[in-house]
Amino acid sequence: MSNRRNGTQAEEEPRSKKQERAERILDAAVELMVRWGYSKTTIDDVAKQAGVAKGTIYLHWKTREELFRAVMTREQAIVGEDIRQRVASDPEGGALHNMMKHWARAVTSRPIFKAVFLRDTEMLGELARLEQEDANYVTYAESFEGYLALLQKSGMVRTDLSMKQLIYLLGTIPLGFMLVDRYLPENLKMSDEETIELMTETIRRIFEPQTPVTSNTVKEANALEATTFLQHFLEDVQQISEKEREV
Repeated sequence: MSNRRNGTQAEEEPRSKKQERAERILDAAVELMVRWGYSKTTIDDVAKQAGVAKGTIYLHWKTREELFRAVMTREQAIVGEDIRQRVASDPEGGALHNMMKHWARAVTSRPIFKAVFLRDTEMLGELARLEQEDANYVTYAESFEGYLALLQKSGMVRTDLSMKQLIYLLGTIPLGFMLVDRYLPENLKMSDEETIELMTETIRRIFEPQTPVTSNTVKEANALEATTFLQHFLEDVQQISEKEREV
């Protein structure tokens, strides 16, 4: 029994060290992508930043492209888990404006994922196109439509807008708030938190009923149902990301 336990530990330790090394390499790749952009970051750069030999990187990923796709997958997993935790800790996290606030805070905390949303080719290069073509995004979009449909059914979102209009506006508003800084003089720019708060209030006013349409009890039940649905959706995203992260 003792030998079996010791044998298991001996097998687990190398795997743990391998994973720790992989995470260190990914951390280095993220730092360099943010600093120089994908196109200018080489395997040699990443190896030097991570403190490993160039060949060590190829023990984990066969090509440069595989390494940086792993970076993108990990970023997606980190952001997804961040949103899930933020929603879980908010009693009204399932409400549309709160969900978008949690999403925006998570996205702006990760420069690479923010670049994904903005299709920033300067930072991402061809990865911006590859992310847009990711088949998983179709699954995510369909699940998000289910969440919006539930909000409409529960009276938590306007019903005079079609699903297509809802999704179009929900793409336009955050994008506008995140892009506008590049067109404004310095004295008119706002911090990320100020931008997020203003965006959140804008979404609340545009999409959500201005007067209560249900009793407090029903409203609370609707909010719980929406939060539960959103949690399941985020957990599904997390599972897909974790599966793709296996190295």
